[in-house]
Amino acid sequence: MHQFKRPNDATAQATRPGLLAPDTTGMNFYRADPSLADLLRVHLPEALFRHIEPHLDRLGELAGGYLDECARLADRHVPVLHQRDRFGRDMQWVEYHPAYIELERAAFGEFGIHALSIRKGIMGWPNKYPVVAKHAFTFLFNQTEFGMGCPINVTDGCAKLLANFGSEALKAKYLDGLTQTDMSKLTQGGQFMTEKEGGSDVGTLTTVAVPEGEHWRLYGEKWFCSNADAEIVMLLARPEGAGPGTRGVGLFLMPRWLDDGTQNHYRIVRLKDKLGTRSMASGEIKLEGAIAYAVGRLDRGFVQMAEMVNSSRLSNGVKSTALMRRAWHDAMTVAKNRIVFGSRIIDLPLGQRQLMKIMLPTEQALSMSFITADALDRAEAGSQNAAALLRILTPTLKFRATRDARKVCGDALEMRGGIGYVEDFATARLLRDAHLGSIWEGTGNIVALDALKRAVGRHGAESALAADLHARLDDSANVPQAWRDRLRGLTDRAIGFAREVASRADNESEARRATSLLYHLASAVMLAWEAGRIHDARDDARRLLLSRLVIDHRVLPSDPFRVAENAAQQAIASHLLGERAVGMAEVGELVSAA
Repeated sequence: MHQFKRPNDATAQATRPGLLAPDTTGMNFYRADPSLADLLRVHLPEALFRHIEPHLDRLGELAGGYLDECARLADRHVPVLHQRDRFGRDMQWVEYHPAYIELERAAFGEFGIHALSIRKGIMGWPNKYPVVAKHAFTFLFNQTEFGMGCPINVTDGCAKLLANFGSEALKAKYLDGLTQTDMSKLTQGGQFMTEKEGGSDVGTLTTVAVPEGEHWRLYGEKWFCSNADAEIVMLLARPEGAGPGTRGVGLFLMPRWLDDGTQNHYRIVRLKDKLGTRSMASGEIKLEGAIAYAVGRLDRGFVQMAEMVNSSRLSNGVKSTALMRRAWHDAMTVAKNRIVFGSRIIDLPLGQRQLMKIMLPTEQALSMSFITADALDRAEAGSQNAAALLRILTPTLKFRATRDARKVCGDALEMRGGIGYVEDFATARLLRDAHLGSIWEGTGNIVALDALKRAVGRHGAESALAADLHARLDDSANVPQAWRDRLRGLTDRAIGFAREVASRADNESEARRATSLLYHLASAVMLAWEAGRIHDARDDARRLLLSRLVIDHRVLPSDPFRVAENAAQQAIASHLLGERAVGMAEVGELVSAA
């Protein structure tokens, strides 16, 4: 890899007067995150965990140092669209800063994040990686660069769509390139969905596919296309003569380059000037008879693409969790090193309260990310119960974690003060990037309706969630019975409320609240279950304290005129902000002191 260094970094650390709090430069994001290792040990076989841990440690070091500097430069030096080559030929190409190329080499080359659950042999593991393991790498990488999370994800998605639905001829021609870790052979993917006529309302799309021999010609426009210069694109179009709505939509593979080496018949009209994810090229695409190939049944295009949208929503939730974790690292670095009014921020009551507001949604999202990834692994192995569970967990995670990321990143910026608003530090970029998560793959309203009206109202997936949560409470014998009983009762109330909202059209406005309640109760149960497992492994039950905080601060109503702080709350904050393991007996007393 090339080396990009801030000329004053090493010198500044040694000579600066200490007036400003340091940042996370030089931090190993894996070693700084014991929760990540704990949850991976809970969800992965021991042999697999031992295999990936050195690679996670390597990525954690890069993410807190070299790759973070690359991300800063790539955010500043945005992609540039060129319409012609130097010989005056109409040959479009996108120019990227060398720092972005370095990020690609790490993500696609060294770690192969895009192909971990598709291709065998990456990083020396003989098999494909489970989704849980893959998203451990997603989580670490996106703490340094959120924008490239999209090219990684859509390349992965293209490969899965092709592997699941493509003809043998298409797979033989294109699948290997989409899963390559050799950068000279890699073909990145894209998924061009959005049109001006409708974003989430896919059934209104107007792109037309006209048959021509063994291929099709595409005509129309795609309005928001991330990874705009991808070599392989999956997109939806309406075959000529097909009916209206989503049932008339087909799935097509469109190569950037034709067999004769010329560009396919579509143009990148312009690149988007975005609030965040500025390192990655998003553009508007005009299809002018582009050659494409049908993937799967023409009348199943939307259904096939929807399967990948669900996988993308999981990835989206993990990436938003990564932003929150990076914000947490920065906030803690400030709080431990900034002296105000004679005390460190972390020792001040309001400072502790703000840190807890950053920690709680971050840890909720981490638990929900990995339990959703685990459900996907089990669903792909053939479990119908896991498939139903996944159907409700995915939109629930996507809805709440992406919204929480916006608040968490803003609170972390505030922890640094006015300088946090300045682009010299990562906090401003985190906040800009965080706003994309709740837009990708459906806005908050769309995803909440998917969770309530479809997953609950149409598929009854809340029954699978209820059964799973009850089973985890039954499987947590070392957690105090009174707390498990309380969680069980609140879980049943949240499930009942979701059913009530889903059953009546006039309750649609409550879909967001019902989805949030499902998320909060599910995360409270997961945190308690994890606490029991982690305590068995290393005598630390502190995640159970987070379970209580979810109920106290995110589920139950509060009296705005009542002083909420008490000795129990202060003790909980002290334990969670400290580094000492705390046993179940001590934690159990605090959970019971509601």
